[in-house]
Amino acid sequence: MNRKTVSVCALFAFFGMLMLHAPVFAQDAAPQKPERQISMSVEYPGIEVTVGKSVNMNISFHNGGRQSENVEVWVAGKPEGWDTTIKTYKFTVNAVNVPASDTPTNITFEAEPSDSVKPGKYEFQIQAKTRDGAFQMAETIAVNVVEEKAKKEEKTTKDITLNTAYPELRGPTDMTFEFSLEVASELSEDANFNLFAEGPKDWDINFKPAYENKYISSLQIKANQRQNVSVEIKPAFQAQAGDYPVKVKVVAGESKAEIDLMVKLTGTYKLEAGTPNGLLSLDAQHGKTTNLSIYVKNMGSAPNNNISFMSFKPENWNVEFKPETIDALAPGELKQVEVLITPSSQALVGDYSVAVDVQGEKASKTLEFRTTVKASAAWGWVGILIIVAVIAGLTGLFRTLGRR
Repeated sequence: MNRKTVSVCALFAFFGMLMLHAPVFAQDAAPQKPERQISMSVEYPGIEVTVGKSVNMNISFHNGGRQSENVEVWVAGKPEGWDTTIKTYKFTVNAVNVPASDTPTNITFEAEPSDSVKPGKYEFQIQAKTRDGAFQMAETIAVNVVEEKAKKEEKTTKDITLNTAYPELRGPTDMTFEFSLEVASELSEDANFNLFAEGPKDWDINFKPAYENKYISSLQIKANQRQNVSVEIKPAFQAQAGDYPVKVKVVAGESKAEIDLMVKLTGTYKLEAGTPNGLLSLDAQHGKTTNLSIYVKNMGSAPNNNISFMSFKPENWNVEFKPETIDALAPGELKQVEVLITPSSQALVGDYSVAVDVQGEKASKTLEFRTTVKASAAWGWVGILIIVAVIAGLTGLFRTLGRR
């Protein structure tokens, strides 16, 4: 083997070593759901009913994991004088299969009072667990039993009477409330009754015939007869939790009657989160911390409490939040959170995905960031030095070979 052949082989060996030390690009590391994650909630943890009325509401199971779960559920505690059942539309239930899905699985809780149940406060304990006992859940339903309110009646004249059995309705802001009124005419002849309503600003209030889905503004009632009418009330989108009075008036000629209704709003829960500039990407270096600012805003109409943060990240990465929790956000309030992302010291150059989950009291929001891990600037200088060395070596080699 001559010297020329040895030199060429050495050159190829050198380039081979250079390729072995070149940076490689990592494949996208998408965050994964946890293997198992399940929780339980009740539709209305606290309600008020009149004496003799039963309780009926949904129990929801949320499976955020990657596998279906069989969950046993039962009533662990109930007050004396109440019969309770957990069921679906056709079965009594003591266990439920919860698929891995963003859609909750619902079953129904029912509590029927006996004649001995008097006004007072009663609590029901609902418990559940997975078959292996890895997840155990509990919820309390508080029921306040009150005396049945007498029919609310306000008679402005002796010719018209307005009655309703339920002058107060309670629910979330995005709910449509419907009151049933009875208009009684004591007039001696048929008459046209005009309908009017006064409510909060920007609320949508309409009248409908009983059991019909159309809007009206008046009623035709025969002499000494009575007729039912529904009052449909839709709160304003941003209406906050609280009590809102609505006055309904019926007028027939010079005769009129009024009645006061009350809508009690519990509010809505919605969280918004993002970055100040709207970008969901950032650059980082392996082993070094990158700082990112996000905002969390309460877009609902009720306060959102105990807001926490969770991250889904590649293996051996570290994600921290400052602050770690937000105690409370009032409606419309916004707060800033610092997110510190540290890639693994062994992370390869390439694009990765880091997800941040903002968990509120009854709402959540997820952000997914594209994180690009770049090589250190020192590698650039190393590469330049290697290239210079290669060029110098080749130049020297060709000069040596040229002399021969």
